[in-house]
Amino acid sequence: MTTYDAIRICFDDLRKIPFNYVIFDEAHKLKNADSIVSQLSRLLKSKNRLLLTGTPLQNNIGELWCLLNFLMPALFESEEDFKEAFDFSQMDENVDEKLEIIKKLHKILKPFMLRRVKADLEVKLPDKIEINLSVPLTK
Repeated sequence: MTTYDAIRICFDDLRKIPFNYVIFDEAHKLKNADSIVSQLSRLLKSKNRLLLTGTPLQNNIGELWCLLNFLMPALFESEEDFKEAFDFSQMDENVDEKLEIIKKLHKILKPFMLRRVKADLEVKLPDKIEINLSVPLTK
């Protein structure tokens, strides 16, 4: 059973627990604000929340709002206000205006996001060692 299955199946019990931490791996599964799991996860009581994902923004700005709303619902309360401030898909082709919006968004996201790329990590990993071991078949 995955964490996401557990939320749907055991929500009535989970909602009674005042968690210190609620941590979701594969948080991209929470990006749809209308999904049952996303809605239920936001109702869990917790002092701290953490999301782990390789794709915080993939399709549209609404997905990013959904993740930020999970993390800090009081700060990122209104999806409409967030989209109005940061969704430039409906804008003219004014590149400078779009760059300004991106800079604002980066400034807001900086305290919430730790971004690592593969190149940062692989220099710290030891060389992979492969050992081939032949095992005879048993009867």
